[in-house]
Amino acid sequence: MELGVYTFAERTPDPRSGETVSAGQRIEDLLEEVELADRVGLDVFGIGEHHRPDFAVSAPAVVLAAAAARTERIRLTSAVSVISSDDPIRVFQDFATLDLLSGGRAEIMAGRGSFVESFPLFGYELDDYDELFAEKLELLLAARAGEVLDWPGTRHTQAVAGRGVYPRPLQDPLPVWVAVGGNPPSAVRAGRLGLPLALAIIGGMPERFAPFAELHRTAAREAGHEPPPLSINSHGYVAETAERAVEESFGPFKAMMDRIGRERGWPPMAPQDFAAARTLRGANFVGTPEEVVEKILFQHEIFGHQRFLLQFSVGTLPHEAVMRSIELFGREVAPAVRARLAESRG
Repeated sequence: MELGVYTFAERTPDPRSGETVSAGQRIEDLLEEVELADRVGLDVFGIGEHHRPDFAVSAPAVVLAAAAARTERIRLTSAVSVISSDDPIRVFQDFATLDLLSGGRAEIMAGRGSFVESFPLFGYELDDYDELFAEKLELLLAARAGEVLDWPGTRHTQAVAGRGVYPRPLQDPLPVWVAVGGNPPSAVRAGRLGLPLALAIIGGMPERFAPFAELHRTAAREAGHEPPPLSINSHGYVAETAERAVEESFGPFKAMMDRIGRERGWPPMAPQDFAAARTLRGANFVGTPEEVVEKILFQHEIFGHQRFLLQFSVGTLPHEAVMRSIELFGREVAPAVRARLAESRG
């Protein structure tokens, strides 16, 4: 199993001091986090795209390119690229360039976007949300398929008649994952296209997401593909003790989720909600290295997934706390998970 970290480069007010880190400082901290993840042997680092004041990255490929120059082996992916409101050809070119800069370590995680600010910003209608994603994903894959692009055009994409798309990446094909939250048709679409699936589980019991994985694999088989890889992406935080993990992460986590909840009509997060989410059958991976190992293995029994990514910085945690959590995840959690899975196969 590949194990890694993803982030949205949050910059919310610190719940203790009320201070908000600058965008420049948050990105510098982020680059140090990627360097550490590479150094401690993690496999993947993902950076998400947002167009809001509470997140520092709107152009993941640019920040990942900076990370490429400071790392050696870790794979670098968007998490996600909001393909629906972008130009798919330009997204492909950006990540092909990243692939060249990184020596073949780039990936695209294409998503529909859980936030919608990019749609009016770039002139798209939310009424076209589903159609935009379907058409633009197809164009992204067409640009990936060959040097010369012939594309008939669709309602939301331009026609391209025999034009070259450059540069070409080192990896052929450049990996493209489809990111899914709660949308079954997206899981089916990914399977039908033979694309790997990144399934976000940030609430509820993991068992209820098992049908998404099965829809993905079934659609792939019916389309004549071998079932593509599956990634589970979740929230969490690792500390030396469970008490410390809860104490350090609850405040920032609550601040961010309540902030989003006010926009979406969710009730405020209570301590008992957070406690339930960190149990074995909850969604969050908050606890000691041993607790996180057991929970990853528990979910592997449900999903049989090939990748697991953890978002530590849900809300703005102190940089040194995120660094310590990454170190524990890379030096203690990841080796234990790999060893246990190897034993079960043997």
